[in-house]
Amino acid sequence: MAEIDNDIIKFLQENPLSSSTDIHKGIGKSSYATVKRAIAKLLENGQLISKGQRRATRYQVSLSNQLLGYIDIETYFEKEIDEREIQEGFNFQLVKQVLAKVDIFTADEVKVLRQLQEEFQSNIAQMSPDVYNKEMERLAIDLSWKSSQIEGNTYSLLETERLLKDKETAAGKSKDDATMLLNHKEALNFILDNPDYVVPLTIARIEDIHSILVKELPVERNIRQRRVGISGTNYKPLDNEHQIREALEEMCKLINNKENIFEKSLLALVMLSYIQAFNDGNKRTARIISNAILIANQYCPISFRTIDSVEYKKAMLIFYEQNNISVFKEVFIEQFRFAVKTYF
Repeated sequence: MAEIDNDIIKFLQENPLSSSTDIHKGIGKSSYATVKRAIAKLLENGQLISKGQRRATRYQVSLSNQLLGYIDIETYFEKEIDEREIQEGFNFQLVKQVLAKVDIFTADEVKVLRQLQEEFQSNIAQMSPDVYNKEMERLAIDLSWKSSQIEGNTYSLLETERLLKDKETAAGKSKDDATMLLNHKEALNFILDNPDYVVPLTIARIEDIHSILVKELPVERNIRQRRVGISGTNYKPLDNEHQIREALEEMCKLINNKENIFEKSLLALVMLSYIQAFNDGNKRTARIISNAILIANQYCPISFRTIDSVEYKKAMLIFYEQNNISVFKEVFIEQFRFAVKTYF
């Protein structure tokens, strides 16, 4: 994207419903004619929308651009926490006014994902049940390891495999680390044994999965009733149980009403993390629920094995702070591709 396009979008994010004259003065560079041409191009590709006519025309950033516009992740995190301009509180309009009205994946992205899904279906059709189960177990071990590692678990992948296959704990590791990994495997086994459990998705079913994941860990079950903070960001999740339940209800409606399975899965992944319904275990629950949606629809599950933990957290922070899903969408697509190519 050209620099002037970025300048216009940033100005309108801070000053919605501005005229072309306001934009020209506000960005303080380029000629008025150049700004007008840039605005016309942004309108044409759907990044801006206009209201009014002729001299009364005003511009604002489109819903799709707020959600899907390009963000340079390296530049974004050059600023320290307190220097970033963010959406500090939970955005109640996000589900109804944005996510419900926008197609998250482009036509080209959908084509790529569907081709990968077709490859997965073709491959498993040629597998014996024994080979398929072995590959699914390998994916489950990788997912249990990576999902736990993202949360600070110290087990290596090899140690995780020994634990989950042979119940052999690693020397010098905490009991809670082993329990977290075993709980992941139990949650995945539960989903595989009950593939329709999250169809439709409900709060009660989300709570059930969370309960499996935090079993025998010092983590409270059920929807939290007090404030929770998130390290690395000034974003403040909801702190009222009634509002948390309302947000979860709206999220479930959104996911259940979406037709695209990839959208359902991605939305579960980011929205459960964004809402932070539990005192702990939110992202773990999100990753299992996201996979449960894929499994329920006979889609390839995702292990997240190759994603760097820091990059995962950065993608999530951008969604928290800017309500922008573009970085996390890239993570999702790449990890779906990796799963299809690696396990099946």
